Amino acid sequence: MKGQIRVCGIDDAPFAFGDRSAKAVVIGTIVRAPSYLEGVLRFEVSVDGDDSTDNIEGALQPSRFREQIRAVLIDGIALGGFNIVDIQKLSESLDLPVITVTRDEPDMRGIESALSKYFDDWEERIGRISSVPIMTIEAEKKPIFVSYAGTDPDEVRSILRITTLRGSIPEPIRMAHIIASGIVRGESRGKA
Repeated sequence: MKGQIRVCGIDDAPFAFGDRSAKAVVIGTIVRAPSYLEGVLRFEVSVDGDDSTDNIEGALQPSRFREQIRAVLIDGIALGGFNIVDIQKLSESLDLPVITVTRDEPDMRGIESALSKYFDDWEERIGRISSVPIMTIEAEKKPIFVSYAGTDPDEVRSILRITTLRGSIPEPIRMAHIIASGIVRGESRGKA
């Protein structure tokens, strides 16, 4: 994998839980690895809805950056609460590797319990999560956990190595987090 690839990093902004009619702002950063910000996309997803996959595709496909992007990195497998991204479907529709990154190991029992309590379509939602592999990647201080589609473990490691400068979170995701938080709160805070 070339070191100058362009990657889209995606993260949602802070939002209020509990209001399923609400929207969560989502930011996509277009970054030439490892850290040159070339563009920003803004779109929304429904809080706890079912439109994250379509809305990511809807933001990226018509974008002037689309032909340059070589991978999509998402902060976790869900945006706007439990609006779970179907990374397999997204990878196929964009014809790109899609990789989710999280600092904490997914608690599948806890996720299934929460989904079954609040959602009629919980089995479909849990199916999206469990249909893709979860891989542990050693990082600077502690491991990160990734799911991926449209690629293989070696390419996942390569993309993460190229896009991570410090710590364990790739720069495209870190930048999306900072921008999203700043837009909603007026000043960024917290960590991706």
